[in-house]
Amino acid sequence: MSATDKDNLLKSARFSVAPMMAWTDTHCRYFHRLISKKSLLYTEMVTAPALVLGGAIHLLDFNTEEYPVALQIGGSDPTQLAQAAALGAEHGYPEINLNLGCPSDRVQSGSFGAVLMTQPSLVLRCLDQMRNACNAEITVKCRIGVDDQTPAETLPSFLGMIESTGIKRVTIHARKALLKGLSPKENRDIPPLDYSLIREMKRAFPSLHISVNGGVKNLIEAKQHLSDGLDGVMIGRAAYHTPYDVLALVDPEIFDDKRPPPALEVAALMIPYLEKHLRAGGRLHQVTRHMFGLFAGQPGARHWRRRLSDIGSLRDARLADYSALLEEIEKIISLQIELETA
Repeated sequence: MSATDKDNLLKSARFSVAPMMAWTDTHCRYFHRLISKKSLLYTEMVTAPALVLGGAIHLLDFNTEEYPVALQIGGSDPTQLAQAAALGAEHGYPEINLNLGCPSDRVQSGSFGAVLMTQPSLVLRCLDQMRNACNAEITVKCRIGVDDQTPAETLPSFLGMIESTGIKRVTIHARKALLKGLSPKENRDIPPLDYSLIREMKRAFPSLHISVNGGVKNLIEAKQHLSDGLDGVMIGRAAYHTPYDVLALVDPEIFDDKRPPPALEVAALMIPYLEKHLRAGGRLHQVTRHMFGLFAGQPGARHWRRRLSDIGSLRDARLADYSALLEEIEKIISLQIELETA
């Protein structure tokens, strides 16, 4: 990877959209990119065994318009992870992120994700082999700790181990992962957030680029974390459920760049992509399911969600159905403007 690519990644890492299973697929990332040109986007987690043993190379597909985009992989076998990282780099991903934070039962049964934070020596071998296997930048996403660990004691040594491998960027979810007794959903909400510990880690490891994740709901909170000295902020569910409300502010307020077009224009810009997807045999809902929150907080939001759901339920939904909905939303917005200026 060239020095320019590394510099661009570093700049975009100031704000990123979290990798989210079943959500941040290639369609979602293309849509998000229309709203923010500068954010760093992540794939869903792809497991190393699926790529190396299962031959599921199609999971690496993405559109060049998604750049800057990073691949997140999961696994616990150093050799498999190295091979998966090499495949990702060959497919054009400039960053490969190792998942050390997912608490799901399925991930635990595969001995990877957050449970690996209890095996730092194994993580060390995984990271070393991944870095030696390709020229993509290797990064890590982890929790502040797991189960009975005391984060203030174990996290510094864990980050020290990561830094010793030559890795420069880490994203830390500010909650512990309680693997015994909590569901993945509960692990996103119940363990208390500890942002102060992450700020302490930044002071302790000034050479590491540290991004915070977990519980960040909007750009006001994101900017506060940056003001507090952290290098980056990663937002997940809020960026997905209210994409325009969150991402439209990122470029002007985080990257000092221009604002995106209005939400209605973003919806219209999706038409060529939808047309291409339908021609290839895809269904409209496979793309539009990521767009329900586009008008959140704006006139026509409820109508948009309801009608988009209706259209998505049709097996033979056509582009004309989507275009008709855009006309309906445009009328609602125009009427609202008339009422406000009357």
